[in-house]
Amino acid sequence: IYIEFLFLSSLTERAIARHEVREIEQRHTVDGLRQDVTLDEEDDVVIIYNRVPKTASTSFTNIAYDLCAKNKYHVLHINTTKNNPVMSLQDQVRFVKNVTSWKEMKPGFYHGHISYLDFAKFGVKKKPIYINVIRDPIERLVSYYYFLRFGDDYRPGLRRRKQGDKK
Repeated sequence: IYIEFLFLSSLTERAIARHEVREIEQRHTVDGLRQDVTLDEEDDVVIIYNRVPKTASTSFTNIAYDLCAKNKYHVLHINTTKNNPVMSLQDQVRFVKNVTSWKEMKPGFYHGHISYLDFAKFGVKKKPIYINVIRDPIERLVSYYYFLRFGDDYRPGLRRRKQGDKK
């Protein structure tokens, strides 16, 4: 019974999310007629770079900013509340709608510390491309240790909450 409840709860949640996406789409229409600006296939691209801490994500993002400027991509930083990578259902709906319908920001490269989001769950046909960089777990832990102990060169004056003793 509990498993059936969870399944039905999940189905209800998805149905509500799809309904909210449709409502948002209707608000963006004039007299119920959708005014789409059609984009070429190559311009209708969205890349989401889900940054994993201590995997050279800052270096990779800096390269992306340089390349995107040269290749006429729009770069957007995704800043989640309190750096929580998991979004509420309402925020997921808003995010999916913004990413898929913001034609002025396409082609786009979004980056930030966010969890994977299944766009198909919200009825989206043209899903974004997800990319990621991974690192050997031990090397990542060593990097994190030195990061907490000494900070970084990128923002040397920043005092971090978890920053350790330098001795």
